[in-house]
Amino acid sequence: MNTLPEPVRNLIIELGKLPGIGPRSAERLALHIVQTDAANAEALAKAVTAARERIQTCKECGALTENQPCEICRSPRRDRSIICVVERAVDILSIEKSSAFSGVYHVLGGKISPLSGIGPEDLKISELDRRIAAGDHVKELILALGTDVEGEATGFFLAKRYTAKGVAVTRLAYGLPVGGALEFADQLTLSRAIEGRRQVE
Repeated sequence: MNTLPEPVRNLIIELGKLPGIGPRSAERLALHIVQTDAANAEALAKAVTAARERIQTCKECGALTENQPCEICRSPRRDRSIICVVERAVDILSIEKSSAFSGVYHVLGGKISPLSGIGPEDLKISELDRRIAAGDHVKELILALGTDVEGEATGFFLAKRYTAKGVAVTRLAYGLPVGGALEFADQLTLSRAIEGRRQVE
């Protein structure tokens, strides 16, 4: 890498900071960018700059948006009585791709992690309190959080907090992936799949 010109080395370093991009991928991307047509490289640079300048978080739910509030919060077709609570704004994209949810969202901005010094006060829980108290008649919170220790702790904290306020709290079901064979499922996944079983209709 030392034989590469400094601008290319710098580009490799910056690309390597992106999630999921290792050193080899960063190098391949950088070399592609510097060898591509100048117009293509300029278009890429403009797209990155425009996205960074124009995209913001929705002041109501925390989703990524260009306008306030976001399209989901503005939609009259959304059921505002059901809020799906997620850790990050990108989690909304995954759920929206399923086309199975018609409520609204709330982004916590993280999860409770005492070891990292992140407590409930560091998350957007007070904003969720305000939304519930605002008169939208929220009847259900769906917890769509990770299944790691921090995700479970955050879910437990939220469930205790909001069931005490008369709001039904549910979580996404744990189970087996569609098309997956039992022999490839780990013990925890199988255990939760059995616990979360339901009657066949």
